[in-house]
Amino acid sequence: MRRPVKTTTNKIDSTTVSEEAAAGAAVYSNLLLSIYDLEVLMFELQYIFKCPLKKEMDFFNENVSGTHLDVGVGTGYFLDKCNFPVAKPTVHLIDLNANTLRKTSKRIRRYKPAQYQCNVMEPIQADLPLFESISAINFLHCLPGTMLEKEIVIRNLKPFLQDGGVFFGATVLGQGVDVGILYRHANTIYNKKSIFSNLSDNITDLEIILKNNFNEYSLETVGSVAFFSGHD
Repeated sequence: MRRPVKTTTNKIDSTTVSEEAAAGAAVYSNLLLSIYDLEVLMFELQYIFKCPLKKEMDFFNENVSGTHLDVGVGTGYFLDKCNFPVAKPTVHLIDLNANTLRKTSKRIRRYKPAQYQCNVMEPIQADLPLFESISAINFLHCLPGTMLEKEIVIRNLKPFLQDGGVFFGATVLGQGVDVGILYRHANTIYNKKSIFSNLSDNITDLEIILKNNFNEYSLETVGSVAFFSGHD
């Protein structure tokens, strides 16, 4: 018999969650999560959004540390597959959706992750430690608002980043990255269904956000996906 996953879960008052943010999180049902890796990461990412999964995996490996906070955790694919630089990393998880937290916590139970159910577009009330790395992979495009309005996410999370630590992520852009008819079709549908909210997201505004918050940053586009990292 497997031992139960030992995690810490902090929940928030649902009144702090906008309808748009709640809609973006609600789509991640247990059914969708059961096929997410195959459908989204292994098919859509490469063939619709024109970004190899290996690129995201390599990027994650380049930036992840031994004390890591993962935001918008999905299925925990990258945490499960990555090469942590230490044998026993400290891993914390933040997501608005209880299903994704449960799925990821179970998948990486060997790391005994702490989990927090909260909205990162609001000030974070959880008593978090400081981290050497914070990731937001395939996350910003799900959040409501313009790219500039999504800066609040970095502002809310940066206080938990150690001096010299790295904040990194990847997000599907909605402007300036027309990579084909499948991309246009899928992106339009996902925005109509509130799965994505990225029609005004572009590389210029993302760079403004990085400049506002970090002394040094990197920014690269592969297909329709922007890869970014920042540190002081």
